[in-house]
Amino acid sequence: MSENISWIPLFPLNTVLFPGGILPLKVFETRYIDMVRECMKQNSPFGVVLIKAGQEVGLAAEPEAVGCLAQITQWDMQDLGVLMLRTEGTQRFRIVQQRVLADQRLEAQIALIDADLPTPPDQRHLDCAKALKLVIDDVNRKGRAEHGADYASPFSLPIQLDNAGWVANRWCEILPIPLQARQKLLELNDAQVRLGLVHQYLQQHQII
Repeated sequence: MSENISWIPLFPLNTVLFPGGILPLKVFETRYIDMVRECMKQNSPFGVVLIKAGQEVGLAAEPEAVGCLAQITQWDMQDLGVLMLRTEGTQRFRIVQQRVLADQRLEAQIALIDADLPTPPDQRHLDCAKALKLVIDDVNRKGRAEHGADYASPFSLPIQLDNAGWVANRWCEILPIPLQARQKLLELNDAQVRLGLVHQYLQQHQII
């Protein structure tokens, strides 16, 4: 992991964000609207962390130790006081220390976790990538048919089917597994191990 960086705002949610993942957000609490505006002004990310204990609203929740930085790519405020965001996961991090602000927002000093190293594809990778392409094509086809020009794909571009970490991360996002299992997959430092677990799941459920 790299050296610690300065304090960043955290957004505790009942979701797990992976690098390369798309996360739409509806922000309506004043404290988080202020946080997001500051991030947009500085073009800086915030940290998305799974809630370990507590709630998304009210008092500050207790977050898991590992999360993912989210960069705001689009925003809109069609209704007063409700900010619609489209964010993309960039890099995983581990919380070194955290603090609760007066408005019950969380900030943390973090250590960035190195990105998955590129590895040559093996049969597991090829099987998972082939099945993922079918899923992506199907989701996008149905989305365009339903929403037309307003459709925004839930998958980031470019599609990286030759990247084992990218393929594993997309499956980790869409598989119907408990949030704690998703969190454990996020915490795995070896993309091949993550992909191997995904491959095992897909085989067990006769998806591949």
